[in-house]
Amino acid sequence: MDVTARIESVYAQIVRRNPGEAEFHQAAGEVLHTLAPVLRAHPDHLDARIVERLCEPERQIIFRVPWVDDQGDIHVSRGFRVEFSSALGPYKGGLRFHPSVNLGIVKFLGFEQIFKNALTGLAIGGGKGGADFDPKGRSDAEVMRFCQSFMTELHRHIGEHTDVPAGDIGVGAREIGYLFGQYKRLTNRFEAGVLTGKGVAWGGSHARTEATGYGTVHFAQEMLHTRGREFEGCDVIVSGSGNVAVYAIEKVHALGGRVVACSDSSGYVVDPAGIDLDLLKEVKEVRRARILDYARARAGAVFSDRGSVFEVDCDIALPCATQNELGEQDAVALVKNGVLAVAEGANMPCTPAAVEVFREAGVLFGPGKAANAGGVATSALEMRQNAAREQWAFEQTEARLADVMSDVHALCRATAEEYGSPDDYALGANVAGYLRVAEAMAAQGVI
Repeated sequence: MDVTARIESVYAQIVRRNPGEAEFHQAAGEVLHTLAPVLRAHPDHLDARIVERLCEPERQIIFRVPWVDDQGDIHVSRGFRVEFSSALGPYKGGLRFHPSVNLGIVKFLGFEQIFKNALTGLAIGGGKGGADFDPKGRSDAEVMRFCQSFMTELHRHIGEHTDVPAGDIGVGAREIGYLFGQYKRLTNRFEAGVLTGKGVAWGGSHARTEATGYGTVHFAQEMLHTRGREFEGCDVIVSGSGNVAVYAIEKVHALGGRVVACSDSSGYVVDPAGIDLDLLKEVKEVRRARILDYARARAGAVFSDRGSVFEVDCDIALPCATQNELGEQDAVALVKNGVLAVAEGANMPCTPAAVEVFREAGVLFGPGKAANAGGVATSALEMRQNAAREQWAFEQTEARLADVMSDVHALCRATAEEYGSPDDYALGANVAGYLRVAEAMAAQGVI
């Protein structure tokens, strides 16, 4: 069997063994279909069935999460933790609380996390978790009770040398605090390294909140430098208005760019003068309100619940909301409007068809497993600080983050060139991440 046929056989097996998990199929297919030249160069990987083993999680945990709301009604949610690969270190990846969470989505996220974490060069494996619980509109007391119930089961599967969760969509500082408190209560240990994204006062890292958004912009800047460009003077659109989007906007403004549009699930706002970050933070982080409230409070800003934020004219686009939010027609609109670069701040926000449009148009495209690696990289730096019982200054942590993102960019670019596809950061990220994990797996035997 030749290499291409072998890859197709593995992909067919993934689809057959994981029915109905479209996002996982998409993520696995996107990686597998770039690996043919690597596997031809490393036939020993075929003999050792590295790819087959890599696509099967080491462990999948599904559990019941009962909790009581403020009216005394009992609800039953479903929790997940997929521990995908520990070849390079303890499982590392966030927890997502959102009604859309199911096993397929958690597996897609965990699979992506393997390669993302490998690209950082830090000693962390790949995993992901979450629950189909929606914290939106729930009181602090309800969120606390849910987190305590969730951690009552999860705690037996995690630890600083085993599996280190962090936040994701729906899991911010509030949720991490409740989760850590329950872990501490159940284990009778202040094991700071078991969760990342903690409050700075109790073991967290400076710059962790900002890291994913900042890192995406650092990666985009490195791509722009290959074309002799900067953020200075560029118009930028950012999808989303959560943590990643907010801090991507902050870093773009710091580098001299102007973010002219952002969005949430209700629509998007266009602000030709540039997004007022203080107002956006007040609306989204304090009031937890819709993006419409930003437009109501900002002269010159216009809200729309029709079409897409990606139809807004821009030089650079940073999709920072959720998976598959940017489709083929969005990509066509961006290309028509002259976009120079697209960097994914979310996990797999661009569909395969959209990525192909960017590739054919020569648009610089930074895939999420590379461009949004800043969050997990800073989580690993938080783990390092916890292990040493020390805390670095914000400037020191951000400098390390910038160095990591520069190294990730250089690795992806060099690998793409080595395998005959210059500027194809998607191929470079997949191949570079795969090689780091595959070499560790081969050395550790058939496990």
